[in-house]
Amino acid sequence: MAAPGVLTDTSVIIDFLRKRDKRNSALWRIRESHVCFMSSVTLFEWQCGAVTERHSEDIGKLAKWIGTIPFDDEIAGISSIIYRRLKREHTLIEFRDIFIAATAIAENLCLATLNTKHFKRIEEIDLLEIQSAENKNVRL
Repeated sequence: MAAPGVLTDTSVIIDFLRKRDKRNSALWRIRESHVCFMSSVTLFEWQCGAVTERHSEDIGKLAKWIGTIPFDDEIAGISSIIYRRLKREHTLIEFRDIFIAATAIAENLCLATLNTKHFKRIEEIDLLEIQSAENKNVRL
C-alpha cells in the first residue's frame, strides 16, 4: 500500500533548512511515513529565503524528493472562496497561506505545518500537526 500524501507548509521547509542534522527536522520525520509535496507558492517562498550557499544546496536536495504542485485555476477558485469567507468573518490570513491551504484542499492532501494558528481558520483543511524535534510531543 502506498504511503499517504502530505503537502508541506513553508514552516516545515524552513525547519529543514535550519537544521544541520536533517534527520532532526520535521520534514525528515514526515517523509518516513508520507509522500511529500509542496505548493509552487511554498517553492517561491523558500527560494526567496535561501540566502546562504548551504541553503541553496539544501534546496537542490529537497527538489529531488518533494513533488511540486503548480498553482492552477482550480486552486485559484478555492483560494477565492476561502479569502471571501475569512474576510467576511474578519479572520483573514496572508494570501500565500490561503494559496497553500487551497492547494491541499484541491489535491485532497493533509497539510503538514509547524504553525497551525492561521490554518485552523480554514475548516476544509486536514492538518497534520507536528512539533519541532525539541518538543517530544510529536504527532504524525
